[in-house]
This record gives sequence, C-alpha cells and structure tokens, in this order.
Amino acid sequence: MTATFPTPTLLDAGRVDDLPEGEALRITPQGTAPIAIFNVEGEYFAIDDTCTHQDASLSEGWVEDCAVECPLHTACFDLRTGAALGAPAKIPVRTHAVHVEDGVIRVAVSP
Repeated sequence: MTATFPTPTLLDAGRVDDLPEGEALRITPQGTAPIAIFNVEGEYFAIDDTCTHQDASLSEGWVEDCAVECPLHTACFDLRTGAALGAPAKIPVRTHAVHVEDGVIRVAVSP
C-alpha cells in the first residue's frame, strides 16, 4: 500500500519589499488557520500564527535569531522547525515551506 499525500497549494503572501527584516506578516488563507510569515536576515519562514499555549497571534510576537516569542505568555517557537522552545508552550506549531519567486513570497499550504 502506497501512502498518498495532498498536494500543497502555493499562496501569494506578498512582496519581499513589503516584509522588512525582523518583521512578520499574517495571512488568513480561505479554509485554513492564519499563517505568520517572518523575514529573518533575508530568509523567510512560515508557521501557524496561533500560539499552541493560548490563542495569541505569533505574528505580533518578538523575533530574535530564528525564534519568535509569543506576545501573551512568552512561549517561544523555532521558526525553522516549529518546536516549542520552552514553557508554557509544549506543543509545536506547524511550519510551511516558503518560496520566493520574482520578489513574491509564496507559502505552501497543505489541506
């Protein structure tokens, strides 16, 4: 038996010029949870926007190195892996692949 996986959808999230280094933006694709996209030293990362500890927008958090700190209770998440880096969060956030083409940030979202 061969496993089949749904094909991700590439969503345009905006232009690289609209996302300065160290900043984040939030997109809300139809039919899925909000996604936060971060610019860390010219590299782009996308994770689910909602903190797994409590409902807070990670796009409103503080970015340092390659981690974001939740603005509500200081839970931190690795932007590369989605791993929860310390209390109070214990559950990781989902990550999404990011592609930049012709200055457009595209996020691969699986159903």
